Amino acid sequence: MRIVLASSSPRRREILNLIGLKDFEIIPPKVDEIKVSKPNDVKFNALVKAKFVADLFKKQRQNVLIIASDTAVFLKNKFLEKPSSVEEAKSMLRNLSGNWHTVYTSLAVLKLNESGKLEKRLRLYSTRVKFKKLTEREIDWYISTGEPLDKAGAYGIQGYGAIFIEKLVGDYFTVMGLPANGLYETLKELLGEGKVLELLK
Repeated sequence: MRIVLASSSPRRREILNLIGLKDFEIIPPKVDEIKVSKPNDVKFNALVKAKFVADLFKKQRQNVLIIASDTAVFLKNKFLEKPSSVEEAKSMLRNLSGNWHTVYTSLAVLKLNESGKLEKRLRLYSTRVKFKKLTEREIDWYISTGEPLDKAGAYGIQGYGAIFIEKLVGDYFTVMGLPANGLYETLKELLGEGKVLELLK
């Protein structure tokens, strides 16, 4: 069975390697994602990515497992995308400072068999994250690392931003971009426990 990660994210690739899934291909999906305004939009975008890759294999009569994901940061029900400028990144960090926010990650897993039959699993996970109270000096320092400008919500939990995370309720990997436990349980549903454990050796 071919396993495909429908993402160009190095973080998602890292998570698959971390849990022992090393024999997979990467096919970045070329799709138009909808603009996120509510958590369910994240599910739509994850499914669109997975379906793009599934369509590439439909005529090839192969067994293929496709993994796709989408992540969004919400503060007080407002979606925080990647900042478009240093000033916007500073504003986001000031708003996150001392507050709780929610990170949603949707997981779409499609199983395509040789006959063209498609099985689908689509799930949405959420994790609550509490930022410490930031000083202006800390914000300026963090901006100087360059990390906030390339991240939704202006921070990366797997990078320098980790030092500002005071509390977390939920799954760390949901914040990072691919819920490891959620993926494992989904693969068990589609493939069976024994097959999944073989894949993760």
